[in-house]
Amino acid sequence: MSGVASVAAHPHRTEEPPLSSHLPAQARGSSVPFDDRGLARFNTLPAELAEAVLLQCCGSPRWAQQVAAHRPYPDAGALRAAADEASYDLSDSDLVGALAEEPPAELADGAPYAARLALDAARAEYERTFGHSFVVCLDGHPPEERAGQLMAAIRRRMGLEVEEERAISAEELRRLALARLADLTDRLASCEGVSGAESGRFARAG
Repeated sequence: MSGVASVAAHPHRTEEPPLSSHLPAQARGSSVPFDDRGLARFNTLPAELAEAVLLQCCGSPRWAQQVAAHRPYPDAGALRAAADEASYDLSDSDLVGALAEEPPAELADGAPYAARLALDAARAEYERTFGHSFVVCLDGHPPEERAGQLMAAIRRRMGLEVEEERAISAEELRRLALARLADLTDRLASCEGVSGAESGRFARAG
């Protein structure tokens, strides 16, 4: 990762996956429930395609592989449990890689210029201190509250020790993955298929 606004590439990939693997913005969490039709389609995706769409939820290849490998899931609870287990199983190096893939937390479109400048400065200070992008899940907060929640979270966590902040980042990453999984099943439910031109529906959210 280079700078707070960049996204690192997976070093072992030699070609683009069949779907975009860019992660959705952090500050635009989803409260969409898991869709049963989407879950059924997710269960039947080829392994490579399943891993590619899962990388949109969490940037760790190990996480994506583990969640894909445990299919088919009988219900949303089983998928959530598997995603949580995969998150808790991440090694330190897996976590570092996943954090490197995270896009920077952003304010909603239309936020005041001064607020954007303040956020840029706070993110840069955070990254100098902790060595990775600030990670926060704002799922459940209405859009009008997210700017304040985002800035408050950065300021609060800037005072933490490195190891404590790393643990909080891991938890926020787990929550983001669950929110993005819910959005993924919703998008799968709205598609007739996930190959060819229809794969474009899985481009980066937001």
